[in-house]
Order: sequence, then C-alpha cells, then structure tokens
Amino acid sequence: MQDIKNTVAGWVLAGGIAALGLSIISGKVFHADKPERPEKLGYVIEGVVSSEGEGAAAEVPIATLLASADPAKGEKVFAKCGSCHSINSGGANGIGPNLYGVLGKPHAAVAGFAYSDALKSKSGPWTFDEMNAWLTSPKAYADGTKMSFAGLGKAEDRANLMAWMNTQSASPLPLPAAPAADAAPAAEGEAAAPAEGEAAPAGDTAAAAAPAAS
Repeated sequence: MQDIKNTVAGWVLAGGIAALGLSIISGKVFHADKPERPEKLGYVIEGVVSSEGEGAAAEVPIATLLASADPAKGEKVFAKCGSCHSINSGGANGIGPNLYGVLGKPHAAVAGFAYSDALKSKSGPWTFDEMNAWLTSPKAYADGTKMSFAGLGKAEDRANLMAWMNTQSASPLPLPAAPAADAAPAAEGEAAAPAEGEAAPAGDTAAAAAPAAS
C-alpha cells in the first residue's frame, strides 16, 4: 500500500515538473514572436515642432504683421468674401453687409441689414484686434452668427486683408503700433547697462567714467 502511495506521489510530482517546464518553454516561444515596445514611440519628422512643452512657436502679434502687410495681397484674399459682401462706397448689401469703411465703425452698423443677435450684442467699434478675432473664427467670436465662413487660419492673410479693407474707407484707421522687440541680453560676462537714473554697479569703473550719450 505504501508503495502505491509513493508511486502516485512520484507521478504527481513528475507531472508538476513537466507542466512547469512546458509553461517556461511556451512563454519563451510566444515572447519571441511579440515585438518589444520601443522606448520612444513614433517617428521624428524634421521641421515639425511639437505643440506640447518647449519649442512651440508663439504667434506673432497682429500689430506686427500689419506693419508689413501688403494691401495688394489683401485684395486677392478678399476674393473669398466678394460673393457675399460688397466693399465699394454706397454698395448694396448682399448675403452679408456692405463693408466700405467698416474698420472704425460700431458693430452691426450698416443700415438695412438684418444682423444676428450675436453680432448686435457686440459693443464698441471694429478695431484691428476685433476684426482679427472675427476673421480668425466668426463663430468663436460671435456664437450664433449667420455667417457660415469658417475663418482665415493664416495670420498673414488676415493682416493683408485688413490692410486692404482699411484703404476702402473715407477715413482709414491709423495702424496700431507694433510691440517693441525684447532687448537683446547682455553677452556672457558683460554687465547690463544701468537704467536711466540708476547708479552703475560697484567696481564697474569703466561704466562710471564713460560719459552719457547726448
């Protein structure tokens, strides 16, 4: 009887060892067929800057673009608007209102045109900043607008268009002043020049002795 028990125990132990061995072998086989997950996913495309983290380019202010805008190019951009809008003095309203002299006028100011409540709710005049926001996305600017145009995604196109629209007026608006560029940082090891009325740093005898520019 004891011999039978020992035999059964031996078979059970052998079976367990065999099952463990098969599990290890099959794991190696299937793992070999499965590709390793790369440390860095995707491919790097030269010339494309990620919008996440560092490296995303800041948008150029519209005032800066207006300073170098080309009205002739803007007239060509207006071709996208001409099917709905006239822009000549005394021109009739179409699907959209006449746009002659629109810059500087209050929102929804053209007589006889049925503006949406969304646009009539906007106060103040059409400044360059307001018009830039409208041209970027009419729906985002005035949710509920009747205008179906999706907008101009390229800032240069918006600047050129506004520069030309501004010429289509009896009293064009003055262009906004472009923001000043940031001052260049001092070279390594070179002390920054003191602000007007501020004493030069101690030990900087050359700066203290130099006469102020007239």
